[in-house]
Amino acid sequence: MDTFDKLGILSADSRYDLACACGTNEQDRRRRGADGHWLYPVTLPNGGRSVLLKTLLSNACANDCKYCPLRSTTNIRRCALTPDETARVFMRYLEQHEIFGLFLSSGMVGSPDRTMEQLNAVAALLRRRHRFRGYIHLKIIPGASDAAIRETLSLASAVSINIETPGEAHCRKLSGRKRFLEDIVHPLKLVARLTSKGERYARVRTTTQFVVGASDENDAEIVKYMGGLYERLRLDRVYFSAYQKGLGAPDIPGETGGTATPADRLVREHRLYQADFLIRKYGFKADDIPFDDRHNLSLDKDPKECWAERHPDFYPVRINQADREALLRVPGLGLLTVERLLERRRQARLTTLEGLGMRGKRHQKALAYLRFD
Repeated sequence: MDTFDKLGILSADSRYDLACACGTNEQDRRRRGADGHWLYPVTLPNGGRSVLLKTLLSNACANDCKYCPLRSTTNIRRCALTPDETARVFMRYLEQHEIFGLFLSSGMVGSPDRTMEQLNAVAALLRRRHRFRGYIHLKIIPGASDAAIRETLSLASAVSINIETPGEAHCRKLSGRKRFLEDIVHPLKLVARLTSKGERYARVRTTTQFVVGASDENDAEIVKYMGGLYERLRLDRVYFSAYQKGLGAPDIPGETGGTATPADRLVREHRLYQADFLIRKYGFKADDIPFDDRHNLSLDKDPKECWAERHPDFYPVRINQADREALLRVPGLGLLTVERLLERRRQARLTTLEGLGMRGKRHQKALAYLRFD
């Protein structure tokens, strides 16, 4: 295969890792480039946006992660790009103004540090030979040494270490090789320390991903871990990837347990993103997120509406007196609407929601929780 044949396979296989951009609106959704590779929008640390070439360096993998279609026991067409090939094809797309950044991951080839050496070599070629100063997101392979991680942080604009499961027990159900505490939690803590405010690599963004539904975890377990990742490790983003039944080994909980349909699994992923947004942007804590009697998020209602139904004493919220935090607890009111509301309130007393850009169900939902007098 030539470079572009391999890129077509490796770019397609990279779609299972979402820890770079979230498809929640038209701006964030991935698209295929002219050669079939995936291009991913991403928000940069300075608030701007970029389009990423996203690919694996290799789809060969020594790991046995049972949810992963690229695991060592599957029979798929394997291939790899060399660091020089990857750097050259990236620069070609860059010069054609198709892309502005790179998301690079890989299956584990040989050992974690051998794989990290190859990933870091691509970034080093781009930074030092091609003088590229733009956005590079590198995946940190579980089990990588501290030295390899430091080298990655010196080259990357962003890094991700996928936690995949909420805890060691679930990790053991999905992999016989990965050690949750040593291979995943330790690197996460190291990166958190090295990228904290005032440290040398504070400019580097950090993200992770959960695979949702491969094990028999519940949403409460995921949200608890997510809260810790934000509060204690100060990660920038947590992503969620609904497990796709049929891609994994037949003996894992995601294949043998439960009756969730593919549509339900995608709704579950969406609800976790909504809970994530409440924690990151709306002032909620992990303990605020409401669950049903099975410790899962409702598939029928978003978590903010569920919280409102469980706290009737909090409402109605006085629209002309309430602070920003209280207004953000009102179902139907989003971040932009609340900012518009506060700006309008500085000019005159509000007697209606007209002019705030709200329509239909959102408008009616918010009215049920607000008081104007």
